[in-house]
Amino acid sequence: MCQLWTFDESIILGLVLCPWTGMCGCKAKLPELWGHVLVLGLGDTALDCASSALRCGAKRVTIIFRKGFATVRAVPEEMQLAKDEKCEFMPFMQPHKVVVKDNRISAMEFYRTEQLDDGTWVQDPDQLVRLKADFVISAFGSVLVDPVVIEALEPLKLSETGFATVDKQTMTATNIPWLFCGGDIAGVSETTVEATNDGKTAAWSVHKYLQSLHDVIVPAKPALPMFYTAIDLVDIGIEVCGLKFPNPFGLASAPPTTSSPMIRRAFEAGWGFALTKTYSLDKDIVTNVSPRIVRGTTSGFTYGPGQGAFLNIELISEKSAAYWLQSVTELTTDFPHNVLIASIMCSYDEADWTELAKRSEAAGAHALELNLSCPHGMGERGMGLACGQKPELVRDICRWVRAAVKIPFFAKLTPNVTDIVDIARAAKEGGADGVTATNTVSGLMGLRADGSAWPAVGQEKRTTYGGVSGNAIRPIALRAVSAIRKAFPDLPILATGGIDSAETALQFLQAGAQVAQIGSAVQNQDFTVIQDYITGLKALLYLDNAKEKDGWDGQSPPTFKHQKGKPVPHVQIGDETVPFFGNYKTIREEITADAKVHETEPQTLAPPPTTKSKRAANSGPVASLESFVGRAVPQIGAYSELNNKQQVIALVDEDMCINCGKCYMACNDSGYQAITFDPNTHLPHVTEDCTGCTLCVSVCPIIDCITMIKRPTPYKPKRGIAIREEHDGTLDGHLSLPCQ
Repeated sequence: MCQLWTFDESIILGLVLCPWTGMCGCKAKLPELWGHVLVLGLGDTALDCASSALRCGAKRVTIIFRKGFATVRAVPEEMQLAKDEKCEFMPFMQPHKVVVKDNRISAMEFYRTEQLDDGTWVQDPDQLVRLKADFVISAFGSVLVDPVVIEALEPLKLSETGFATVDKQTMTATNIPWLFCGGDIAGVSETTVEATNDGKTAAWSVHKYLQSLHDVIVPAKPALPMFYTAIDLVDIGIEVCGLKFPNPFGLASAPPTTSSPMIRRAFEAGWGFALTKTYSLDKDIVTNVSPRIVRGTTSGFTYGPGQGAFLNIELISEKSAAYWLQSVTELTTDFPHNVLIASIMCSYDEADWTELAKRSEAAGAHALELNLSCPHGMGERGMGLACGQKPELVRDICRWVRAAVKIPFFAKLTPNVTDIVDIARAAKEGGADGVTATNTVSGLMGLRADGSAWPAVGQEKRTTYGGVSGNAIRPIALRAVSAIRKAFPDLPILATGGIDSAETALQFLQAGAQVAQIGSAVQNQDFTVIQDYITGLKALLYLDNAKEKDGWDGQSPPTFKHQKGKPVPHVQIGDETVPFFGNYKTIREEITADAKVHETEPQTLAPPPTTKSKRAANSGPVASLESFVGRAVPQIGAYSELNNKQQVIALVDEDMCINCGKCYMACNDSGYQAITFDPNTHLPHVTEDCTGCTLCVSVCPIIDCITMIKRPTPYKPKRGIAIREEHDGTLDGHLSLPCQ
């Protein structure tokens, strides 16, 4: 877009010049040009205007600009296109005067421009150039010329070229300390990105100025405040064993807490608490092998961030107990509002546990975590897993530590046992204030084609069973947390295992945990994920108390009928839905277009649903984080407690179906052959044979395309061979269960 200058009785008229008919909202025809056209400017817009002028009839186009080629801001492709179309270029020219003859432009005069040693540009009146022209298109950058606007900006001082005079470092007006400029008006930036940055610089200067009026100290490093809403007022603090956690997100005893500076950076980033890397007495010091931390194979050939699992054969910390004790003292002193838990490990020896626990308490640790669950390496030394798999050893160790310290301590449990509740019971009986559930799961991540494992250590390429972590073990960890909570409702639980978002953390809290330890998610990204977690959890608590949230799942609004994210109407011919591929797509477009032309809604066309969900506004005080702890536990129980009279079946939304056939294939080869696939429309149809297994929902690539609804008729299982007596789901007084 630009200004096309013509003349009618010496009045300049502004006309919009578009490169193609119909691009304007007014649907006006393109202007008819001829002869010589001068284009003023050398940005992308000016080059577009030059090309457009040729298409509108111009025989010759000259692009005139004030500076040289070295300061050209247009993209190289646009420059090359103008050259290919034989446009001429004239640098170092400043418009001076438009020459008018018989009420039309006949020529234009320019002064030569030069750059002085100090970088400023000046005009040289002694060097005057006149060019004949039939049209002049002004495509220079934005400049203040309206006297009304200039007067309104007083006392802002403007330069000769119409830009505000500012300090380029702070974007403060040179003559007014309380006035700040950014963007085009300042005339400092050369690109859109730079103009945006100038605006940010000006905003920071405004912030500093306002704070200085109230004697508020502002950091030297710019850090603009975050966007603020009512969600930011939500309190996600929680108290566990007398310890006040500013938020429930902490770093697990894992690679992210390898050193004291790492924990320090985590606290500065916003993490509420942290576990030290597990340390031991000097007599049990370790040296790691390499390689030892590898990506998981549970997500297929996924590389880079976003791994669904990791496997490690890393041992406890290589650093000495003295290092960690000093670190504990420094960190608790420097971060009094954060919780620091010392993770310790010893063999089955009362003297060792007593000594290390007392020294850690004396160093200032807010609590202890007893690592009784490391699944690799340490068990061979009689430590870690070797202690944590036997209830009697766990009970004894907890009793020793309870007798040694007054601060709270948590026994870190292993999932590599038959029943983790038995181990939790032993810890509770030994005096533990709570438990951590769970450590990593022992596993072998994979083998290569030549039979070697990864990680493979040394020339012999040997490996060992390592600890699997990340999202892959989340179901195991959720099961452990909920089972412990159900057995011991008052026992505090620190959850860990596959927590990578605010949503998953809330799942663990609802399963019975008070706080969440995180490791693999940080390995996938960095410490800054904490800001997403904090904001996300606050939003979830806020929305939980919101009204008009029907269909919402946490922060996710209801899914509207769509194809590729765009809302679609329901189109049918007779009783058949018209799909979205091949000739059917053409039929849909014709029916839809016809309805729009006639502004009608025939029976074959239903209007598309709105994409706007009702705003989930808060309706009262937000519940405390504590109120969410264990909320889901009453719904978790034995299989015998499930009701086999309340059955559901699948319902396919044909307007959202992409005709991939995946539901049909899965049901046919892995289910109950309850879905047919139309050979013409490629639409799946659920038959009365549906048993509500939900496999189709699990494999469908479109969210909410298939939903489960109440079964309209009583469910009668197909037994294959008839049985003699069956009533109320029992056979001869015994529960009839499916055989897998």
